[in-house]
Amino acid sequence: QVQLVESGGGLVQAGDSLRLSCTFSGVQFSRYNVGWFRQAPGKEREFVSAISRSSTTYYADSAKGRFTISRDNAKKMVYLQMVSLKPEDTGVYYCGAVQTIITGFIRPTSMNDYDHWGQGTQVTVSE
Repeated sequence: QVQLVESGGGLVQAGDSLRLSCTFSGVQFSRYNVGWFRQAPGKEREFVSAISRSSTTYYADSAKGRFTISRDNAKKMVYLQMVSLKPEDTGVYYCGAVQTIITGFIRPTSMNDYDHWGQGTQVTVSE
């Protein structure tokens, strides 16, 4: 059974950095594509970043140049390094995972393409 646990969120000021972690429990982590989504109060969950099983990375326009996603298959972890945080980055950050038999990631931005989700970690960026 696959479980995902996010950690690393917190309250920071604009311009600060945070590193979020997604811990995977289960087998064959190397066969999973993993993505980060966030949900701000009153808004829909939106794509932030994703990494395929072959470590191809994808970013929302809002994350490009500021966020970096990476994975450590030996530790079964995915990280989201966030720098130059802005108040609009505030929200609950969720990681999702989907097992795949191909090395690519057809629709990394689609929530419907992920089978497993964590409970989320809160990120709050103040002015």
